[in-house]
Amino acid sequence: MTAHVTGDLHPLDALERALHEERRALLEHDVDALLGSTQAKLVALRQAEASQVGANEAPRVLALSELNQANGALLARRRREVNWSLRHLGRVDADTVYDASGQSGAKPQARCLGVG
Repeated sequence: MTAHVTGDLHPLDALERALHEERRALLEHDVDALLGSTQAKLVALRQAEASQVGANEAPRVLALSELNQANGALLARRRREVNWSLRHLGRVDADTVYDASGQSGAKPQARCLGVG
């Protein structure tokens, strides 16, 4: 199930839900859920910024920031795993980069895996 921000949730509740869904998607290799949770996270962040969360919420904001950083580390690990696999299959250069929307900055180049 993809996380969605709803009008009845506090922006920080929506952000927390999206971050937990993002983590679950990363751990389960669920690309569709990852894309949905990332979108929900961005919406929740915009809502939190617009609502001007008070100083009394600082500890919670810090905890959510740490959760986001942990998710970022997990995402980086997944990306390294995928790049390693693709490189060893000869499918993509090792220095492929992705833009903010997740699109590859390099075109895949097929290589012969064996000599016939």
